[in-house]
Amino acid sequence: MEFIRGLINLKNKQQDCVATIGNFDGVHLGHQAVLNELKQLASQLGILSTVIIFEPQPIEFFAPDKAPSRLTRLGEKLAQFVQHGIDRVICLKFDHDMAGMSASAFIQQILVDAVGVKSMIIGDDFRFAKNREGNYQTLVEQGQRLGFEVKMMPSFVTDSERVSSTLIRSALAVGDIAKANHMLGRPYRISGRVVHGDKRGRRLGFATANIELKRYLSPLFGIFSGRVYGVSGSAKDAVIYVGSRPVYQGEKVILEVHILDFDQDIYGKQVQVEFIKKIRDEGNIDSEQALIAQINIDIADAKKSLEKLS
Repeated sequence: MEFIRGLINLKNKQQDCVATIGNFDGVHLGHQAVLNELKQLASQLGILSTVIIFEPQPIEFFAPDKAPSRLTRLGEKLAQFVQHGIDRVICLKFDHDMAGMSASAFIQQILVDAVGVKSMIIGDDFRFAKNREGNYQTLVEQGQRLGFEVKMMPSFVTDSERVSSTLIRSALAVGDIAKANHMLGRPYRISGRVVHGDKRGRRLGFATANIELKRYLSPLFGIFSGRVYGVSGSAKDAVIYVGSRPVYQGEKVILEVHILDFDQDIYGKQVQVEFIKKIRDEGNIDSEQALIAQINIDIADAKKSLEKLS
C-alpha cells in the first residue's frame, strides 16, 4: 500500500482511482463495507483504490478541547487499510486553508486535479468543505460536469443499531467491550511502545509495562482483563489499567499492563493491548496497602475471566 502525506507529495502522482473520504476512526464494520465496495469497484475498473483521510481530524482542528477520544490513531488505521487491500492512502493536512476551501474548489483542486478521482464511494452522512456545504448531491452534480461518478453507501446496521464510531466510543466508555468488538468486527486494541515508567509497580510487587499513549483522550478507563501481543511468540494474559493513578495524585492518563506469569525486559517493544472484559472502575484507593490488596483481587478476577476463553 502506498501512503502519501500532504498535497505537496501528491505532485506528479495523480493516478486514476476510485476514492472514498472520511475519518475512518475505528475502521468499524460500516467503514469495512465501504472499503470492500471500494476495492471491488476499483478492481472492476482496473484503477487504484484510494482512501483520503485528514490529520488532524476536522473536529480536532475546530474544537481541540471538545474533540472525542480516538478509537484508532493514524498507524492503527493504516494497518487496517493494509489488511483490507487498499492500494493508496492519502493523508491531507487539515488546517485553515483546508477548512476554508469551498466544495467546488475541493472537488476541482483536490479530488480531480491532485488525486485523479474517476469514481467515488461515500457514506450517507458525508459532508465536506467550508461550513460543511458539500454533500452527496454536490458531488453528483460536480461529477457530471468533471467526469466522475458517485455512489452512496447506506448506513451499516447491526442489532437494529447504526454502526458508528460514536456508538462504539460510548460502549467502551461504559465498559461494554463485547458490543464495541461486535461493531468493530474485531477485538478492540490499543497499540503503543513500551516506555520507562516510575517503577512503582515493580516496587509494589507487580511489574507493569507502561504503554505510550499518543492520543488526545482515552476512550475507556478502569481495570480490564486482556491480552498483550508483541512481547513474545504468543499472546500473554494481562491485567490492564487505564487511568491517572489518583493514589499518587496523577494527572496524565496512562496505560499500564501487568502481564501474568511473565518477567522479561520488553522496553522499546511495540505491542498491542487487547481488552477482554472490564473488571471495575478506577475507584478511590487512598493508600499503597489498599492498592496492593486491590491489585491481588484484580489479578484473580482477570484470571477467572480469561480462563473462560481458553
